[in-house]
Amino acid sequence: MSERIHTPAKKRAVYPGSFDPITSGHVDIIQRGLKIFDEILVAVVENPKKKSLFTTKERMNMIQDFFVDHKDIEVKAFDGLLVEFAKNNNANIVIRGLRAISDFEYEFQMALMNRKLDSEIETLFMMPNLSYSFLSSKLVKEIFMLGGGLKDLVPGQVEKKLREKFKKSTQA
Repeated sequence: MSERIHTPAKKRAVYPGSFDPITSGHVDIIQRGLKIFDEILVAVVENPKKKSLFTTKERMNMIQDFFVDHKDIEVKAFDGLLVEFAKNNNANIVIRGLRAISDFEYEFQMALMNRKLDSEIETLFMMPNLSYSFLSSKLVKEIFMLGGGLKDLVPGQVEKKLREKFKKSTQA
């Protein structure tokens, strides 16, 4: 009688966000998330009501370029309900980063609403490395627009994309 080998299903989590642009804090959460999960699906939010500096495709490309050697990271765009996106992509865990107490109330409400919409979805809150606890995409854009340096705040290729984007907007 042959024994059947049981292969456990891969643990997959969704990490949603606008990533406009991806920061070193986001990278930190993704890399640390891979210590817990087999795969991370980075879900880039498409929100036509929100004015983004980068298009959805540009944001996805920046993330894919940075993680090009990681077969355990997938990048997809989404709009609509996060719980539906997670379910449709075989994930039941949502990763959310918490930088400060001020993030907690909003994230707590979203986690409870997601659970109400789908009781199978769990939310895992992760704190970034202390050196990124102040970092946000909005702050990165403000620093860049005011001529500040972005060393260690974003991956190098993101800073390059910011320079290209800013150069185009000043030439227009």
